[in-house]
Amino acid sequence: MDLDPMKKNKHIIYQTIPRLFGNYNRNLVKNGNMEDNGCGKFDSYTKDALEAIRELGATHIWYTGVIAHSTCTDYSKYRINRDHNAIVKGKAGSPYSIRDYYDVDPDLARDVPGRMREFESLISRTHDAGLDAIIDFVPNHVARSYRSKMKPPYVEDLGQHDRTDLSFSSMNNFYYLPGQNLGLHFGAQEEDFEYSEFPARATGNDCFSATPCKNDWYETIKLNYGVDYYNGRTQHFDPIPDTWKKMLDILLYWVDKDVDGFRCDMAEMVPVEFWNWVIPRVKSRKKVAFIAEVYNPSLYRDFIRTGHFDYLYDKVGIYDTLRNIICFKSPATEITARWQAVEDVKDSLLFFLENHDEQRIASDFFAGDASAGIPGLAFIATLGGNPLMIYNGQEVGERGMDDEGFSGRDGRTTIFDYWSMDSIRRWANNGKFDGGQLTDEQRLVRESYKKLLNIAKSEKALAQGSFYDLSYCNRENRNFHAERMTAYMRKYENELVVILINFDRENHYCRVNIPKHAFDVMQIPENAVSRVRELISGKESICSLTFACPYEDTLSARSAKILKFSYI
Repeated sequence: MDLDPMKKNKHIIYQTIPRLFGNYNRNLVKNGNMEDNGCGKFDSYTKDALEAIRELGATHIWYTGVIAHSTCTDYSKYRINRDHNAIVKGKAGSPYSIRDYYDVDPDLARDVPGRMREFESLISRTHDAGLDAIIDFVPNHVARSYRSKMKPPYVEDLGQHDRTDLSFSSMNNFYYLPGQNLGLHFGAQEEDFEYSEFPARATGNDCFSATPCKNDWYETIKLNYGVDYYNGRTQHFDPIPDTWKKMLDILLYWVDKDVDGFRCDMAEMVPVEFWNWVIPRVKSRKKVAFIAEVYNPSLYRDFIRTGHFDYLYDKVGIYDTLRNIICFKSPATEITARWQAVEDVKDSLLFFLENHDEQRIASDFFAGDASAGIPGLAFIATLGGNPLMIYNGQEVGERGMDDEGFSGRDGRTTIFDYWSMDSIRRWANNGKFDGGQLTDEQRLVRESYKKLLNIAKSEKALAQGSFYDLSYCNRENRNFHAERMTAYMRKYENELVVILINFDRENHYCRVNIPKHAFDVMQIPENAVSRVRELISGKESICSLTFACPYEDTLSARSAKILKFSYI
């Protein structure tokens, strides 16, 4: 896999949830089970589907929810233990409540006993389509029902030799509350008997109570990496904690299944010392990528430099800033401070506008219009050589406004319920993957995404070029509309690209001042005649840039222009 910040290629990750992606059922029932609502399968990702994702611009595909997790669906006839409903969120269950690290979700298989072969076939098809495959690694917590039946015989199970009379031991895999029963005092049990756990174990979101509340991650249990939370978070890393060794075995198991990378859920809740120990060991087997979900910007550099992660989510910085600008809550002038704050690690940040945790751009809770995200996409696609991520349905304006059941109408696409996405059904067009049922508006959105992503991937100046911000020197420029616009330049060898972005709902004529300093730093020939191609529209013209006069152009509402200058 070539997802390496030292390699100057633009990587575009397409996040997709198999449970939802291949489900074309339109007759959905709130809180419906799999029989009612259906479920996507591994084989839903046909050659045509994967080719269409690659043509969109994707270089990598993140299959979300592959590893076996807790569910209300009964697979006991396949010798898979049945989960108690009290410790499952939704009928389908959370993909982040892992019940067997060495197994895949039986929901996704046509033939349950052959489910691993079907997954391996998916990875092979993915590679044949020219895409690399990423899966989740969930290191911080597991399902309360965790028990591996598919582990190799030489591997001991999590908790198998724990001292349950000790609240903490570095050789334990879990944290215990000795002498206390777990109490789940909310919601309907929907079972003939109450769920029982004695002694109670700490809950995944660092809840060290025997009575977690409904807002806790009550369906999960916290894994012990040698940090004693009962005594001031003291660290016990020598000798190497048992959990570290078990996690290494799990990662190597999936590496041997030929996956190309791991998106590591809530990585910051696991000590960085573990990542420093485990990632080099995994990469010595195969050069796979590690992407961390880290929300605290103060930890970014630790997880990149000490933890050896290739990329980190940048949610609190660029995502939050762009969302506020798109929703008219902040001026576009705030962008400069945000990228400057992470300039030293920017090449290691993964940018996005949507993922499974966030609300859809087109939802009533965000912008209410998918086209409002186009200028934001243009920004994350052209700012630097670092990767960006698209969430399935984003490129066709999925609204996320269904009332699915456990998830509810919250502007997100459910990860807990058996469901399907209207926009993906329309794009898939009963397995043709030709967009035959998309509305005109959805087609326009997808075409915009396709153009921007492929431009970002193919243009060397955008993937490898130097950067010069033009917004700071145009803040007082009345003909630039700095509150709603941003501009910058990228240059690679003799290629210069000027990016103009308009976040406003209105068209704007603008005059962009380019200072002499920019010409000197970027080594731009001053007042030289050049051929200009606007890469999105394909229109060509002749122009010259000079610091003596502003560059003039007109931008449509919620749009961008990417101008490539080739000097004659």
